[in-house]
Amino acid sequence: MKERMDLDKAEPRIYKAMNEAEKQLSAFGLDTKLVHLVKLRASQINGCGYCVNLHAMDARKIGETEQRLFAVSAWWETPFFSEAERAALKLAEEVTQISDGGVSDETFQTALGHFGETVVAQLIFAATVTNSWNRLAISMHMMAE
Repeated sequence: MKERMDLDKAEPRIYKAMNEAEKQLSAFGLDTKLVHLVKLRASQINGCGYCVNLHAMDARKIGETEQRLFAVSAWWETPFFSEAERAALKLAEEVTQISDGGVSDETFQTALGHFGETVVAQLIFAATVTNSWNRLAISMHMMAE
């Protein structure tokens, strides 16, 4: 598969807007490993090879284990994730698959119990930004490096 076009060259304001969203996400001060797990899981669900590769590499750089990275696609079947991480991953999945019924009350309440309103809002934003990046990358056929 060949990349369709250079999106940044075609319309640089798109990356500018997306990068501003990433800057805001970074400014929240969320646990970086948790953010990478959320980004990785959303990208897996969306089938964005470019983003899966990127988020796995970024997570490894900050000390995430390969075992957990390999297992994130089936996090519910492994003992490698804390209850809070499980709540964040479930929330990210339901945000990513929003057309399948939205975010359930159970998922939302579980996340609230672990994180509180501010962090839940920030995690939803993290999943939303990642989904936007995924849609751009998939539409352009961006290739993992």
